[in-house]
Amino acid sequence: MGMLQPAIASNSLGHLSLHKISKRLDQAAGHGFLEVEIVDDDLDTYAGTLPGGLSDANRLEAARHVRQECDRLGLSIIVFQPFRFYEGLLDRDKHEKKLDKLRLWMQIVKILRTTIIQIPTNWLQTGTTGDLDTIVQDLRKMADVGLEQDPVVSFAYEGVAWGKYIDTWGGTWSVVQKVNRSNFGLCLDTFHMAGRVWGDPQSQTGKSLNADSDFQQSLAELVDNLDISKVFYVQAGDAELLNEPLLPGFALYNPEQPPRMTWSRNARLFPLEVDLGGYLPIMDILDVLVNKLGYRGHMSLELFSRNAFGSEENTPEMFAIRAAKSWTATMAKLGVQ
Repeated sequence: MGMLQPAIASNSLGHLSLHKISKRLDQAAGHGFLEVEIVDDDLDTYAGTLPGGLSDANRLEAARHVRQECDRLGLSIIVFQPFRFYEGLLDRDKHEKKLDKLRLWMQIVKILRTTIIQIPTNWLQTGTTGDLDTIVQDLRKMADVGLEQDPVVSFAYEGVAWGKYIDTWGGTWSVVQKVNRSNFGLCLDTFHMAGRVWGDPQSQTGKSLNADSDFQQSLAELVDNLDISKVFYVQAGDAELLNEPLLPGFALYNPEQPPRMTWSRNARLFPLEVDLGGYLPIMDILDVLVNKLGYRGHMSLELFSRNAFGSEENTPEMFAIRAAKSWTATMAKLGVQ
């Protein structure tokens, strides 16, 4: 495999409700990024502006628009994401509707000319089962739909730090092995990995009780157990050490969300933004993946931030400048420039 190519998620450059996808893509390309992840809300937002409003036909038209913009800028689309709330649904009618949506996504990724869809672990608090056999069966069914496509569509399973039943990379790796399909692998997100095992936004220290020992064990298991060829892509991101625990009374506290979700939605950072409060040991994860396991696939910078809602016209540019600086520093620290 070649060198790591600079990549970024479209949502990392300003909120889609305020900043058009075309402007965010312009800034990505203008600051040296060669690859992008496209999120489904970008297509829905654009589709909603077309005659007839939000519809499947307009989603396909939105995909054509995004692909044309990326062609204009020389950007490759590496991932379309996220396909949420799929596995383990108790209501099998809802499960079938998700499969209908998946078939639409097969058309979308063909237009986008990408072959990877990301699936975050399910965090619905009701209406799902943690039965592993059901989860595996559902995901295998999804993978088989992807295998029917030409080119084959692959799926990258991401362990979300607030997943209802599966919230670690180890949990997703176990599922990937059980699904046992060539096109079903992992998305490893450094925020979720470090933020689940090491970080705790509700702690005074920002760390979980046994943070250091648990994290070192997780890294050792990465080295010992992970088949790096099943990592379909990596998302690199950090988070702020909040100035007080994320508990009732704190401005960001949201009783309707798991605390790590609130933390993620409001306070993510690009790697090595220590000056902005970044503190998770994400570089240790990247060092293991890149230098010990030899990962050289797609790596994308991803963040969510309350600051992404800034309405200033230069918001996408400011995020792009930060992202480019982060990418350069990260590659230098990893020694892969």
